[in-house]
Amino acid sequence: MRLSTKTRYAVRALIELVMKDSEGPVKLKDIAESQEISLKYLEQVMFPLRVSGFVHTMKGSQGGYRLAKPPGEMTLLAIVECIEGPISPVDCINNSELCERADHCVTRGAWIKLKNAIRETLGQINLAELAEKQKELDQANQH
Repeated sequence: MRLSTKTRYAVRALIELVMKDSEGPVKLKDIAESQEISLKYLEQVMFPLRVSGFVHTMKGSQGGYRLAKPPGEMTLLAIVECIEGPISPVDCINNSELCERADHCVTRGAWIKLKNAIRETLGQINLAELAEKQKELDQANQH
């Protein structure tokens, strides 16, 4: 399983919002510049995050993006599934009808275990933790 660039950028943008939360709404162009992401591409990245309730936008000259809920409640699992869809190393896990061998395939059980391990790991990591680690990394790199 490989995560798309869109997912990686979504996580980076959300971490940026966590770190700048005290400053008020953050303009998309500021996130794009800070994260070195094309503004046009970042607009595409932010759309599903807004629709899914991770962020909300504020209009006007003082507008921008803000987190829609506390960063500790936003897991990597939720973000990945928002952008990528359900985690599934192979298609037959989420829909056994896609494979006529699904009910007697020994490897299907292994793929299910892999899916569950990925979901469990991603579900244990939240944006608050990632933002804190980013702050520590930024401070270490300043010295």
